[in-house]
Amino acid sequence: MGENEMSVFGVPEAEEEVYRHFLRNPGTRADDLDVLLRSRPGEARARIARLQELGLLLAEDAERRIFPADPEVALARLVDVRLHALHQELQRVTRSWHVIDGLRAEREARTPPPQGVEQLEGLARIRSRIDDLAFFARDEILSVEPYTRLSEENIARSRPLDLRCLRRGVRIRSVVSSLALQDPTTAAYLRELAEHGAAIRVTADTTERLLVYDRRAALVPLDPRDTSRGALLAHRSGLVSNVISLFERIWDQADELSRAGGGAESGEDATACPSGIERRVLVSMCTVGKDEAGARKLGVSVRTYRRHVADLMQTLGAASRAQAALLARERGWI
Repeated sequence: MGENEMSVFGVPEAEEEVYRHFLRNPGTRADDLDVLLRSRPGEARARIARLQELGLLLAEDAERRIFPADPEVALARLVDVRLHALHQELQRVTRSWHVIDGLRAEREARTPPPQGVEQLEGLARIRSRIDDLAFFARDEILSVEPYTRLSEENIARSRPLDLRCLRRGVRIRSVVSSLALQDPTTAAYLRELAEHGAAIRVTADTTERLLVYDRRAALVPLDPRDTSRGALLAHRSGLVSNVISLFERIWDQADELSRAGGGAESGEDATACPSGIERRVLVSMCTVGKDEAGARKLGVSVRTYRRHVADLMQTLGAASRAQAALLARERGWI
């Protein structure tokens, strides 16, 4: 380890110096350490006590000698302590979303939330609003994006925000053009998102382009064929409901990504194992009684949920849901 590398474990540089001394000179007496390290009287004793609390130094033996704990064992324990502290901090952060609601309420008390429709001009402004809407999304993001490929720059820009949303439990349902699967880079990124929980479908016959955030804001381009002309952002209006209805129609008619053609994932390999959504349906079949409850848990329509169930039963060659669950367990799918 380099100088003061143990600070990440909560060990200051001065205490790390003491620990390193005992690694090099096991059996040193505490009373001798002030002289050896040229520290003030009692200072070394305080550092030793702290290192003993951390489990880096062992208690003095009968001859008042001190020995270091095994670095691998001691640091593994410190890693666990540090990870536990970080986990607790993460839980505090994720539980603090109510703060946003409070701040938003204060802002809206002075400035009412946007209603109706805003017109956005310029790609930079549109992208900025999309980033903001995605960052603050809490429940669901719906999208139809008929691009045929994504550049590596676009993917690098989108990946952190997309994965952050998925890690926070935001449901992502996206419909893309089947032509996108012909581009290896784009296809790989779509399957990466699916592996992290995004529900992605493909279609060959849509030119629609839309985004919906938490069913409260919908973004559509002025001209789907030329997004540089600007976009319309609708807030909490009948237009948002209409955009959602359009999305659901496109979604219901689209094909699952796992069953779509293109690349190495097509053909027999596509059905060699279930997709992320299919695996969640299988788990739901085993744990949830009614289709309505299962669909609600997965964030899909009952019709879509039942279609997944029927497709899985056919794939497994099962005559009943119970048999499908049994066969899925035998294959190691759940």
